[in-house]
Amino acid sequence: MRPTKNFIRRCLYVVFPVLSALALFGCSGPQGGGQGKAEPVQEQYLSVDELMAMPKIDAHVHLRGLLDSEVGPLLATLQKHNMRWLTISTRGMKREFLMDQIDLAAKLHAEHPEWISWATSFSLENWGAPDWESSAVELIAEGFAGGAVAVKVWKEIGMVLKDPDGSFVMIDDPRFDPVFDYIESRGKTLVAHIGEPRNCWLPLDSMTVNNDRKYFAENPQYHSYLHPEIPHYWKHVEARDRVLARHPGLRLVGCHLGSLEFDVDELARRFDKYPNFAVDLAARVCHFQVQDREKVRRFCLKYQDRILYGTDLGAGRVYMQTSIDSTITRIEETYRNDYLYFATEREMEVWEVDGKFRGLALPADVLKKIFHDNAVRWYPGI
Repeated sequence: MRPTKNFIRRCLYVVFPVLSALALFGCSGPQGGGQGKAEPVQEQYLSVDELMAMPKIDAHVHLRGLLDSEVGPLLATLQKHNMRWLTISTRGMKREFLMDQIDLAAKLHAEHPEWISWATSFSLENWGAPDWESSAVELIAEGFAGGAVAVKVWKEIGMVLKDPDGSFVMIDDPRFDPVFDYIESRGKTLVAHIGEPRNCWLPLDSMTVNNDRKYFAENPQYHSYLHPEIPHYWKHVEARDRVLARHPGLRLVGCHLGSLEFDVDELARRFDKYPNFAVDLAARVCHFQVQDREKVRRFCLKYQDRILYGTDLGAGRVYMQTSIDSTITRIEETYRNDYLYFATEREMEVWEVDGKFRGLALPADVLKKIFHDNAVRWYPGI
């Protein structure tokens, strides 16, 4: 009887770490009968094909409106890349929109638990109502019962949600504390997209990467440069930092390099101060690519336990407004470019960045953490 793909994948999860350890630390004893000093351990590196074959987790994707006919081609692509997806439900101010994502994520996880994990969220439509807190906790609890490993908060907190007096509600508002306490009490993780890249507060022609320029040109409602009433960039960062300080037992993964994408030194300062803080790379790898290569490489080596691979990719004709074939082409291109960037020192070009840059050529053990192990650590149960 031929082994199934799922059986082969489970074997890879067991065998690959063993083979990696043998490669990293050597499987043969010292030469010359064991006499003399042991040779120093040399760093091992992976080829693009080896990284592609390694078990990986994309810890930030979005599945919305995925048709039944699209599930098979998507799963085949994930199997090809040995890539598990964490789909993140988002946008609490649109409850119906949010519930469609939650229902789809729970269904796909139940049917394909080896490939699909998910994060839930809570509604903000009834913000300020007497039952807001209880209804938020109830929806989160339902998500956990359905296998959700995390809870998402989105940039609408701080940029859209307002109190009756017209003031913006920030993420450190004490009314969120009972929700965060509940997430912590269940041993789950808060995944937070708070604020936007610093480019959001700049005119389009001053932005540092092309994907920010494209996004804010297409979504001017979130382009804070055009909306001076929105709290300034640093207000969002400071509010998130206060949550980290006030809830030291709560694991918090900051989406999109924690909205500190423009300078790894800023991220390093938070990592040093808040041990409960990690970040994902979703849609922000290009911000590494425009910074000094050696500085970014040193950062990745030093904080190798705090960086999670993620892309912000999406799937579903309703969401992507394109065919599943086009979606798969984009997935393939994104993953191939990321493999090249993180595993090799090859000179590269991508549409998000003007000009050429070199890959980071990170060691195999660091790649394994960024592309897999850190997601397992920061999202228990994934």
